[in-house]
Amino acid sequence: MAVLFGGMAEALARQRGRLLPFFPVGLGCGIGIWFGQTREPGLAVHAALLAGIVLLALIAWRWPPWRPVPIFVAACFLGFVMCGLRVAVVSAPILEREVYGPVTGRVVLIDRSQAGALRITLDEVWMAEMPAEETPARVRLSLQGDLSAHAPQPGEVVMVTAFLSPPPGPVEPGAFDFRLDAFFDGLGAVGYTRHPLLLWQAAGPGEAQIGRLRAALSGAIQAAIPGDAGAFAAGVMTGDRSGLSVEAVAALRDSSLAHLLAISGMNMAFITAFVFALLRFGLALIPPVALRVNTKKIAAVAAFGVAFFYLLLSGANVATERAFIMVAVMLGAVMMDRRAVTLRSVGIAGTVILLWQPEAILSPGFQMSFAATIALILGFGWWTDRMARRKWPRAAQFVATLFLSSLLGGLATAPYAAAHFNRFTDYGLIANLLTGPVMGAMIMPAGVMAALLWPLGLAPLAFWVLEMGCRWILFVAHEVARLEGAVTGIPAPPAVMLPMLTLGLCWLCLWQGRARWAGAVPVVVALALWGQGGRPDVLIGGDAAVGVLGPEGRALSAARGQGFLLRNWLENDGDLAGQAAAAARGGFAEGPLGRVFAIGGRRGVILREGGDATEACRLFALLVLMEEMPLPKGDCLIVTPERLGRSGTLAIAAAGGGLRVTATHSGNRPWSRGGIEDPARLLAAGQ
Repeated sequence: MAVLFGGMAEALARQRGRLLPFFPVGLGCGIGIWFGQTREPGLAVHAALLAGIVLLALIAWRWPPWRPVPIFVAACFLGFVMCGLRVAVVSAPILEREVYGPVTGRVVLIDRSQAGALRITLDEVWMAEMPAEETPARVRLSLQGDLSAHAPQPGEVVMVTAFLSPPPGPVEPGAFDFRLDAFFDGLGAVGYTRHPLLLWQAAGPGEAQIGRLRAALSGAIQAAIPGDAGAFAAGVMTGDRSGLSVEAVAALRDSSLAHLLAISGMNMAFITAFVFALLRFGLALIPPVALRVNTKKIAAVAAFGVAFFYLLLSGANVATERAFIMVAVMLGAVMMDRRAVTLRSVGIAGTVILLWQPEAILSPGFQMSFAATIALILGFGWWTDRMARRKWPRAAQFVATLFLSSLLGGLATAPYAAAHFNRFTDYGLIANLLTGPVMGAMIMPAGVMAALLWPLGLAPLAFWVLEMGCRWILFVAHEVARLEGAVTGIPAPPAVMLPMLTLGLCWLCLWQGRARWAGAVPVVVALALWGQGGRPDVLIGGDAAVGVLGPEGRALSAARGQGFLLRNWLENDGDLAGQAAAAARGGFAEGPLGRVFAIGGRRGVILREGGDATEACRLFALLVLMEEMPLPKGDCLIVTPERLGRSGTLAIAAAGGGLRVTATHSGNRPWSRGGIEDPARLLAAGQ
């Protein structure tokens, strides 16, 4: 035993100086455990973990050879505790019922929905007949009416009559939960209006300055560059993507180029690197300056200022925050004459973000951004050594670097993109190879030069270069998206798959030595579980919409209506068919009592209007009612509109000679109050 522990201590000692990235991994483990709870952990749990952190700190101080172990466990505890603290900080009222009436608030964000409708987010909200303590802190409205009366601008106070409802839950159990994102964003209600906006109060001198600047810059860019090219340029430079057409957004998504609009690390790196190079080499051309000051450090300071401004202008999403922190660490290293890009900078960025916004770990942006960054750092570290030894020509180095960056980024983010978005873009590597150089060599430099030359009246040339680059990217996006087989549907994985895959990859990437290959085991197991996850036999959602899994895919009970819900069911199956095609699959048979469908070896029925519910309950294991009526006695499970309202979408599967029922609203967390403890009992006949 002593030999074993001695060997473990030596293995830890060999990792000295390389363990910092494991700290955010520990934070992530604790955060994941916190979010995995079905009930809110009490104050006593958090207090016990805080005491545990103190104890672990003492252990780490007392036994230095084993210090990384208690520090890692303490990081897990700290991640759990920070989640509870974050909830206490961001908690705000959430609308409890649907309402219709006047809403007044200040415009803080303008964007577009997936359907292309203009949306505004309001704070300082006032609602008629709503007590102040129950009024949501923020409200998001989709504007579906005439905007000619008044086009909203950031900082304005507007009034409109709108339909509002609580943030919607997942479309099925285990799916993306918008309520969680809305809770941490302070968004207490969402809705729409078909009425014109009324300007209640113009924006004050200090109101929403960044938002107004973003709107002004976006408007100027789109005025200089017409069409989707201008909207793309505005999105890349300012984060305002509201001008892009639905067709352009779909093409960018299906060609794996949507990340170019995310103001991600690549955008931040391009603009910072261009400003750094421009100032460093520009100052080097002025001998009195170059001989007296360190132009490299002056360029670093200026590049940091530009990066910070770009962070604020772009809206500061998670990927941009990660990139900014890494840029700040990199430029700080330049100031101190240290190596700039290492896994330590990734670890610092991860630690800062997870301590500040622990919920970010659940977002695709966080996961894909860090996966791509780690892969690029490790991959280029390995590749640079080989290029240096073989002395490749510069042209060959450029081509190899371009190919390798796209390949590494694509491979690292592919499992996360497929798990979150249920699709794999087959030609994404080609699209990124064709657009990556244009993004770095034309679009970002031209955007910076347009800003610098604007006061001198010399911006048109820079705008022309910017326009040509954006048109090329959109051309590639549309052409690649049109290719046959451009997108492959991927079924949603089991909940355990991504955490297991991530932990295995972290071990493979961060541990030094042969023991790192132990991380391949959870990676292989996770990928194997993906194929064995299984999808529910039957899904039942609002308005008695039913989806039945069959040999051809999921058959839907309705060819029209409930489009968002049914489309997401199909996407989670990895099914790219449209709603009408899925409704024509023949998973339902017309019977005397209604539409009959199979659940394993049992049967269910959607009872038609006026049908005999008692007889249906005797003949079928599952009864779906389109309207409320007296519940029959019997052994069947009964789904009614009222029960669906309480449970959310129901996932039903045949199991052990019976039916296993899972409710979407099954938890009881701050963003999902009133979860269903036992959905099968809720659906029991006669209850």
